[in-house]
Order: sequence, then structure tokens, then C-alpha cells
Amino acid sequence: MSAEASAEQNLTQAPPRHPKGTEARILLTSVFGPYAQDDEFGSRSINPMELYHNQVTRAQGSFSLRMFHRSWGIMLIQANISAPCTVLDFPTRKAFARELTKHDYDIVGISSIIVNVGKVREMCRLIRKLSPHSEIVVGGHVAAIPRIESMIDADHIVRGEGVSWMRRYLGQDETAPIRHPAIVSGLRTRIMGIRLPDRKGATAATIIPSVGCPMGCNFCTTSAFFGGKGKFVNFFESGDELFEVMSRMEDKLKVHSFFVMDENFLLHRPRAMRLLERMKEAGKSWTMSVFASANAIRKYTMQELVDLGVSWLWMGLESPQATYNKLHGTDTRQLTRELREHGIRVQGSTIIGLEHHTPDNIIAEIEHAVSHDTDFHQFMLYTPVPGTPLYQQMAEEGRMLGDMDYADVHGQFKFNFRHAAISRDDSKRFLDWAFWRDFEANGPSLYRIARTLLTGWKRYKDWPDARVRERFAHEMRRLAGVYSSALWAMERQFRKVDRDVSEQIRALRHEFQQESGAAARMLPVLLGPVLLWTTRREARRLARGKTYEPPTILERTNWAGA
Repeated sequence: MSAEASAEQNLTQAPPRHPKGTEARILLTSVFGPYAQDDEFGSRSINPMELYHNQVTRAQGSFSLRMFHRSWGIMLIQANISAPCTVLDFPTRKAFARELTKHDYDIVGISSIIVNVGKVREMCRLIRKLSPHSEIVVGGHVAAIPRIESMIDADHIVRGEGVSWMRRYLGQDETAPIRHPAIVSGLRTRIMGIRLPDRKGATAATIIPSVGCPMGCNFCTTSAFFGGKGKFVNFFESGDELFEVMSRMEDKLKVHSFFVMDENFLLHRPRAMRLLERMKEAGKSWTMSVFASANAIRKYTMQELVDLGVSWLWMGLESPQATYNKLHGTDTRQLTRELREHGIRVQGSTIIGLEHHTPDNIIAEIEHAVSHDTDFHQFMLYTPVPGTPLYQQMAEEGRMLGDMDYADVHGQFKFNFRHAAISRDDSKRFLDWAFWRDFEANGPSLYRIARTLLTGWKRYKDWPDARVRERFAHEMRRLAGVYSSALWAMERQFRKVDRDVSEQIRALRHEFQQESGAAARMLPVLLGPVLLWTTRREARRLARGKTYEPPTILERTNWAGA
């Protein structure tokens, strides 16, 4: 990335160089927990630090996919500066204070989303008290809040991409190539009351090719934060660069699957196709989970997507009446069906409360979303978030609600603006019903992804390309027995929700048995009853208010002489 492109995308004025340069000792931290409970600093029990359970599978009870994701932004900054640096991820308030007093930090950087601005304020107060000589740098989406400078006591507010900003601040070359850290995509994964082992190679590695999204949807915080419509920052311009990064992650983390954190990865077709060429040359049967808009997906044939290893795809469906360019000319139900027929799991995303929604039409729109029968489905309220064009429009029209706490502006609670036809309380009622309706009609997401995997396996198990055969064979060898056991438990537990779906789960279980080896066919007899018991136990725990928190993680680099 050129210096000119970096300067254009980073919306903060270039900082003065820190007097100690790369000798400065730096602490980079996320906001303190706990996160899944109401507290005086703005945490909300409705907004836990779990993306899937919060925004996708939250109505699925003990079948909900639970996991935590690291704070990738501060990890990326740490990997690309030469100063002594500590990353403190998911600290408690006490652990954060202890780190400030135990070590003499010249710079403390805090990364946060908007809802946690109260915690950022408290952390700034603690820094001034416990480490008064430290310069405070605040970045992340919280920086988009209007007049944030008057709300928190910070020396620098970073809006936009943070690596180049920190390099400039330390006097380093901001145009130097990006060094990608080794990031495991998720940790402490739980489902059906079982915590999966955090063993090396079991979880995908995260790859971040770029930040921002050129589509520029009016509600999109990511697009707005990194420059707006038509703009983004590429960390890796070519498929060759991506291939080298992924090869290093394969060796270091022992992975064959990658979560590609890029808002519209498939939009950059030359890069993706060059990556495919390199994968074919090296015989790599990697799998990739990607984000892509409908118009970007249509740039590829289904066979190209399968060859590339796309096994999971997050696609915005928004609404059948939406006017966003990314959806023009696309029958999203047909596209979803076609993807799943090729073994590609689909994560759909639908917005509740668009301008044309009314109490009379919104039920039909939710039913339309549910009819996609995606493997996962995210529902989000239409939310004017600070920094977005939608926020600016609503503010100019005088429709923003003035007494809203930023802790409640996350799209999973209630409207933060005056909708023309839907009340604030009804917005939550429709949102909650959408999640439940999808679960009731389509069953647990674990069942759906098992169904899509089996469909792909049956289609490609004898495919001429050995890479493709091996990819599906690897997943079937690894998951056939586990999925059959989970289906045994789901079939019985779901009878009380919807008998028709329970019968569909039963039929899928029988298909798995036919396609599996002898060991996988025997496993459900032993593991199935155990999973049924843990599922029911988890349901009782959740009914009593059980929540989960991520572990505190501390990592130091360039620290030997600090």
C-alpha cells in the first residue's frame, strides 16, 4: 500500500512523532470485562462478547454456537511495530490496573466498539491515575462517535486503519509490507453444552487481506470507518502475497482452513483467481470462509468457488425490496440454494426495520428471509450508527432519539431513531420473532451445516480434481460420526419445537449413516445420548441466566530489552 493511499484512508491527522520513537513501551488493550451482564460502565447482558450467539444463533438455546474472537486489530498493530509491546485482550478491570502499575508504559492504546465507550472513559481515568505520564491513544469504531474528544480523556483519537498511524507515531516506515500475525479465528467454542477442545489445527486461522468495503451501503460501519463508498485499504494486493501468508499460517498453526476477514473478498476477482492458481500448483486443498455480496459471487462459476475452497459464505440478503447495488438482478433464494447444492454453507443477513417496513409487511419480509433456508441467519435492526451515511441522514432529518445510551446502539435491541411506521418497542418484538421463526422453521444451524456438508460430499466425493475430493473427504472423516451423534440428540430434542423438522433431522442422520464408515455409524449409539443429556443440562443452565466470558490473554513482543 502506498503512502498516499494510506494517508487518504486514515481519517486522523498525522500524529507528531512520539519522543521515544521505537523505544517507547506500548500497551494495546481491549476494553475490560465482564461483558455479558449489565453494569455501571455500559455492558449489557443482551450484548455479550460472542458474535454468533449475539447476532446469529441467539434464539437457538443450547444449540447456539458460542465462541469468542480475539481483538484482531491490536494484534495486527503489535505484529507491525518494532517497539516493545504488550497486548492485553479481554482484561478484567483489576488486571488492566495491575498491568499499568507493574510496567512503565509510554503509550497505552485502547481499541473499542461504540457500545463500550463507557468502559473506554473509565480506562482513560485509570491511566491518568495510575500511569499519568502515558500518552493515551483510542481507536476502533468508538472513534466515530461525534465529539468523542469531549467524552473521554485521550491524547489521540485514531479514525481509520491503525497500523500506518502507529508506525508514523513511532517514526517507522508506514509503507513497509504488512506482517500478518498468527490468529486463530475462534476460541472456547461451545455447542450443545460441550466445550470443544482448543487444540492446534482444529480451528481456522484468520486472514485479513483488507479493511473497509467499497460497496458503501448506507448503514455499514465498516465501509464508513475506512473511507466510505468506493474506498478500502488492501494489505495484500495480489494472490501471490495471500498464498504466501496462508502457507505460513498453515505451517505455524497446522491449519487447512481459513476465515478470511475481508468485507467483500470475492469482489477482487484477479487476486482470488491468482490465489487459486497457486493453490492448484501446490496441491492445496484449503477451505475458506468468506464474506461476499451477491453481485461479487456472480462473478464466479460455482465450480470456481468450489475449486477455490469456499466452504462458507456470508452474504447480505437485506430485503427483497432493498435497492442496494450489490443485490441488483439477483434471485437470492436461487443463489442460496445453488451454493448449498455445491456444499457451500451460507450465512444470510437480513435487516429488520428498513424505511419501507410497516407492521403490515414486515412479517412477510421475515418469512421471505426464512425461506432462504440458509445454514445461519443474522438479523439486525436498521441502525444509524455514528459515522455512517445513515446516521448523518437521520441526524439531518431530526429523527435520532436524543436520550439513547450508546451502550444500546448495536442493532440487537431497539431502534435508536424514529421509524416512520414501527415503534421502538415493536422493533425489538419483530427482531426477536425473526430469530425464533428461523429456528422454528429451519432447525438448529448445526443440523443445517451438516446437511450442506453431506450434499457437497455426495456431489464431489468422486470428483476428478484430487484437491476437491480431499477437502470434502477430510471434512467427512473428521465430522461424520460427530454430526451423526449430534443429529441423534437434535432429532429427539427438537420434537418439542417442530415435529416435521425433527423428522427431517432423522432422515439426514440416516443418510449420514449410509455415507459413513463403520466407526462413524457406531458412534451415535454411544455419543448421542451423552449429547442429548448435555444439551438438556445446558438448556437448564441458560434458563437460570448462565453466561460466558472470554479468557484474559496477555502477549508481549520485542520485550527482552524493555
